[in-house]
Amino acid sequence: MMSLLCITMVFLTLAGSADSEMASSPTPVKVIAEIGDNVTLPCRGASDSSMFGSLRVKWMKVGEDESLNEDVLLSMGIHKKTYGSFEDRVFLQDSDGDDASLIITYISMDDMGRYRCEILDGVEDIIQDVILEVENGPALVSGVVFPYHPHHGRYNLNFDDAVQACIDQGAVVATFEQLYKAWMDGLDWCNAGWLNDSTVQYPITKPREPCGGSQSMPGLRSYGRQNRQSRRFDVFCYASSLKGHFYWLVQPDRLTYDEAVQACIDDRAVIAKVGHLFAAWKLEGYDRCDAGWLADGSVRYPISRPRKNCSPTEAAVRFVGFPDKQVKSYGVYCYKADQQEY
Repeated sequence: MMSLLCITMVFLTLAGSADSEMASSPTPVKVIAEIGDNVTLPCRGASDSSMFGSLRVKWMKVGEDESLNEDVLLSMGIHKKTYGSFEDRVFLQDSDGDDASLIITYISMDDMGRYRCEILDGVEDIIQDVILEVENGPALVSGVVFPYHPHHGRYNLNFDDAVQACIDQGAVVATFEQLYKAWMDGLDWCNAGWLNDSTVQYPITKPREPCGGSQSMPGLRSYGRQNRQSRRFDVFCYASSLKGHFYWLVQPDRLTYDEAVQACIDDRAVIAKVGHLFAAWKLEGYDRCDAGWLADGSVRYPISRPRKNCSPTEAAVRFVGFPDKQVKSYGVYCYKADQQEY
């Protein structure tokens, strides 16, 4: 088995190799991808260009000058190394002995640019440039992404539980693209949650020590794909625009949870779900500084106009918690569907 020192020396040689003759492609290949996609950047070697039956491959992202070049991936047979923002989300397609194509997962706007593939054998090396263009993709259905955890605490949902939790709250598990758009719109959340592709991620707009480090860049922090049954996290849900009426039920007295449920029924409605609340707040600008029961037993209130004593610094859905359902400290938010389909 090759020693770690030997492998490191080979990687350094690949990273700095410039002495052998390079056979370059005259015209860069152009590839177009949408945000959140996986994309393949093509590159192939000649059938006699590899040594010992495996390609020596270097991929880099080319900057405006050489000092701005970014290493992406170095490969020598089974030994591979990825770098920087590409770590753990790029790999070689490796469909046959000459295939050096690069697969990049979870594309973002930051990935746009020129990439260079170098296949190195010390005799006649091959170089191929690929230009990656990134588009915003099709318009999303109007909706809102929100983080969610159930009453029994954080990091308690396997993937199937997460799917059901979102359904129970009038929503679905969010996609990468939906979470990315929410992050671009300012969503900042330091607890990791499932997405619908079985990855676990969280969005950070204000880097800080407990959330990936204060020196890290803003972005989506990813734990990659996780075991759907054994691993447990929170979840990011996605609620579409409402097809009904979300409202605060005016009552003379504060209610227990059971009284809140019955009060909505008496008003020919149902107690609102968390997804209803977020959709009303984000998509309709709903604003009320009264904490109210919701269907999951949580108490929350939506603030679209920050003011003293009501989320003074930012628009947000404020979370009071999961109080004892017998307390009479809160009102209730109800939801009346257009077709009475609760």
